[in-house]
Amino acid sequence: MKLSEMKQLLEERRIHLTKSLGQNFLHDRNQLLRILNAAELNKHDRVLEVGPGLGPLTELLLERAGEVLAIEKDQRLVEVLRERFGTKLNLICADALEYLREETRERDWSEWKLVSNLPYSVASPILLELALAECCPKRITVTLQLEVAQRLTAEAGSENYGILTLLAQLNYLPTDSFKIAASCFFPQPDVDSACVTLARRPERLLTPAQQDAFVKIVKRAFSQRRKMMLKLLKEDWRAETLKSAFEDLGLKPDMRAEAVSLKDFAFLTKLLTRNSDTSPAP
Repeated sequence: MKLSEMKQLLEERRIHLTKSLGQNFLHDRNQLLRILNAAELNKHDRVLEVGPGLGPLTELLLERAGEVLAIEKDQRLVEVLRERFGTKLNLICADALEYLREETRERDWSEWKLVSNLPYSVASPILLELALAECCPKRITVTLQLEVAQRLTAEAGSENYGILTLLAQLNYLPTDSFKIAASCFFPQPDVDSACVTLARRPERLLTPAQQDAFVKIVKRAFSQRRKMMLKLLKEDWRAETLKSAFEDLGLKPDMRAEAVSLKDFAFLTKLLTRNSDTSPAP
């Protein structure tokens, strides 16, 4: 779908795009093809697309994948998509975040790939909802704000390293990323974007039960970035337990969370859950 076609369709339907819904549609075909190539699709793949909009990416997904499930919140755009693709597209009109929060409790996404230009306003929570699911997708290729993309691919010690980094990389390895200029979208957003690909790890670092504790530990450790991680964790774990775990891992008592690697956070989680001591200090 060319930019001229996109503008004409919106004008004919009298559709005014809503900034609160993150409705900035990627129209640059070269960038769309780069996203498609990064997703490594074939006719056996089942693809989940969140926020298809007018369907420029959807059209290409239908050509390369075996099945496409799209979730679109805007009823006006749902009507356009149904007219364009008919029964070829499995289309759901729903709030994607709410839908996924319900579905991921029972649905097995392990043989699916997420390929989407995610709405900026809900990109991070949607991504994490799937990335932390027990049966998470085997591959994730998403376009989002450049700032968010930098957090997803960050390494320990960098300024972008934080909660989003650790929660996304717990089950995934960043494999590719490339910047997409704002001019490739309509309407043109105020920020640049990037496409990031995450490949599911061959083996999980933690069990589902340990993962819950990992999320709690990471969020507490980064709750105040300038404070020592050990001091912050004492809100949830006993001082003696933490001291022993830090010594086992060779972590200094004055370390901040931003200096602690994913590997060490995972090992710390195993040590703390092994003792089953999640009680705050008296």
